[in-house]
Amino acid sequence: MSVMAEWWSIEVFHGESQAASRWQDSYSEALIESAIANRAIEWAWAEHRSGVVFEVCLPDDASWEAFRRLPAVQAALDAVPDPVNGLLVYRGRGGGAGARSPRRPRPTAGAGAVELPDPERERVLDLTSAEAVG
Repeated sequence: MSVMAEWWSIEVFHGESQAASRWQDSYSEALIESAIANRAIEWAWAEHRSGVVFEVCLPDDASWEAFRRLPAVQAALDAVPDPVNGLLVYRGRGGGAGARSPRRPRPTAGAGAVELPDPERERVLDLTSAEAVG
C-alpha cells in the first residue's frame, strides 16, 4: 500500500513592525533547504493581502514531523512578525485546513464598487448684480 503525499502550510501574517514578506526574505532559503532535506516533493510560496504562505508537499507524516523539529524551521517559526496571532500551521494548502488547492479570492458583490452618495446641489452666486463696497 503506497502512502499519498500531503501538503502542509505555514501561514505568516503581517505584524505591526514587520511585513510578512520581509520574514519570507529572511527565512525562505532555510525553509526550502529544510524541506528538501526531508524529501519534499514540491513547495511554493504564495502572497496574499494579509501575509505569506509557505506550502510544502512531503511524502508522509514522519517527514513533516522531522521537518518541523529542525532548528532552522523552529527559528523561522519563532521569528514571525506577530508572535501571538501571526502564525498558522496546518495540513493542506493555502488558507484553509484540509484544502487540497490554494485559496482563491472570493468574488465581490456586483461590480465591487461602493455606491457613491448623490452629489450635493452646487451653490451658485450671481456676482454680476452685486454692488461694489467701499
